[in-house]
Amino acid sequence: MTVIDEVKEKLDIVQVVSSYVNLQKAGRNFRAICPFHAEKQPSFYVFPERQSWHCFGACSTGGDIFSFVMKKENVDFAEALRILAEKAGVPLVPKGVREEVEGREKERLFQLNESAAQYYHHLLLTAPGAAAARAYVEKRGLTAETVRNFSIGFSPDGWEVLKQYLLEKGYQEKELLAAGLLVARDSGGSYDRFRNRLIFPIRDFQGRVTGLGARALDDSLPKYINSPQTAVFDKSATLYGIDRAKSAIREKDLAVIVEGYMDVVVAHQYGETNVVASMGIALTDRQIAILKRLTRNLALALDADAAGEEATLRVAAAGSTVANDVTPVPTWSGMVRYENALGAEVRVVILPSGRDPDEVIMEDRGMWQELVTRAPPILDYAIETVAARTDLSRAGEKAAAADRLLAIINDVKEPVRQAHYMQKLARVLQTDEKALWAALRRLPTVRREPLRSTGAVSGISLPLHDPIEEYCLALLVRYPDLKPFTEGLVPEYFESSESRELYLRWRDAAEASELGKGLDAYLKEYLDELAGKPLPALLGEKESERRHSLNSCVLRLREKWLRGLERKRQELLVQEAETGGHEAALTKYQEHGTETGTQIKGVYELRRQQRYARRKIS
Repeated sequence: MTVIDEVKEKLDIVQVVSSYVNLQKAGRNFRAICPFHAEKQPSFYVFPERQSWHCFGACSTGGDIFSFVMKKENVDFAEALRILAEKAGVPLVPKGVREEVEGREKERLFQLNESAAQYYHHLLLTAPGAAAARAYVEKRGLTAETVRNFSIGFSPDGWEVLKQYLLEKGYQEKELLAAGLLVARDSGGSYDRFRNRLIFPIRDFQGRVTGLGARALDDSLPKYINSPQTAVFDKSATLYGIDRAKSAIREKDLAVIVEGYMDVVVAHQYGETNVVASMGIALTDRQIAILKRLTRNLALALDADAAGEEATLRVAAAGSTVANDVTPVPTWSGMVRYENALGAEVRVVILPSGRDPDEVIMEDRGMWQELVTRAPPILDYAIETVAARTDLSRAGEKAAAADRLLAIINDVKEPVRQAHYMQKLARVLQTDEKALWAALRRLPTVRREPLRSTGAVSGISLPLHDPIEEYCLALLVRYPDLKPFTEGLVPEYFESSESRELYLRWRDAAEASELGKGLDAYLKEYLDELAGKPLPALLGEKESERRHSLNSCVLRLREKWLRGLERKRQELLVQEAETGGHEAALTKYQEHGTETGTQIKGVYELRRQQRYARRKIS
């Protein structure tokens, strides 16, 4: 990720623009008197969902946070980046230097966590004060080999036991704080985070210790705690046991997800080595991304009652900690989202009531294997569960059940699977399938994008760079001979300021070799990324292929730009109508729409002609 990307992730366009102009809420958006020209009625709009702004008045232009600051402060891109980086708290350090420093810091944290894990493991095996912990491990049926394989440890009930040990090993207190092994006191100083607990070292895909999980050995609450988020530990991007389970997951083409550390440890002890844990959180996009490298098939081993209750995520409000050992369960719609991401079905292992995975495996491994093998797809289970709780003789209950299940089926992206479940729903609810399809079509289609980052100020779910913009720029950077064929490509088609700035530099450079000269270091990072972007080999062999690819890019960028304007116009038109807006504003937006609509039709025709000409050539 470049510095430019970091700034975009940490700043929200509403906060940035409102520091310059007085923004007023207008539906989902914000508006103001345009700061770039004189006007009486506001025509300047900020669109939080797209992190963009646009003036529908005399300026007739728009862009992102960088283009706004460039225009308002009358500065170039480099200066706008400096201003915004300062607001975002992002240090302006060249990528190479930054990566080298971050790499050294992370490696130090890995070593520190490993030292802590090995020390705690040694205490469990040998310390007199660990007798109760050893008794607990024996009671849970763990063998000495399992304890050794997972480096399970014990943290004494002292305030500075680990701290003193690691300081004597040459580590500094600030490093221990950065690793989350210590907690800072408000009055100054620090103390051990983990006390009188069984310790489970948490390793990443490569087997490096990123953090620690800990279970209380007395009545202390919460029962389970983990390391806080650090430079190397992110709970939402971690799966406990993945380092030991990855080979088995590949071989079996299946990952079984459980909730806790002990479930994983016991499963592996009994040979069920394709089991990992989400560590008390509902699965996240980043955990799914890890599993996609190994398999497309997931089975979630959830508590029997919790799996049947789709309505609630058993977790406190956002930003609070999970109470005791209560674990949030993914909603049915959330599981369908996993299926969409994986391109495969997610199954649910329904456990006997009141039994955890480790208990089932220890008592009857054959039962566990049968439960996993017979685990139903999540939608089949959802339909059967809701239907079983519905009095089908009562029209109101049947309608409520249909509404609840249609909302889940609406999330299924693959048409054949969606049709399959519509047929099943009609059969189970004993109702007309056509009526169900009509109800489904009335539901809004939600477009879910991958989350940019948990650190984004407004939770915006937009990609950092548009792939068409990147591909077009990569073409131009790689093949300077395309310059004579860029007449239809205008800077406004590039929505991100860094893409627009690079295109302008490329367009104005007399020679391709001059593009990098005098370029700001952070734009140079982006240029290097584009230069290394893989492109089809055929482009290097045939000029005709390069020209065709460029023409297609230009048309697609133009269409995207026009459609973006049209979406914004439609939003504002609806907003003005609902709030009794000014007649002049309504007329302006309607006229703008007529012009845009004509332009979109023109793009369609050009693309049609291009496809026809290509077919004739081939």
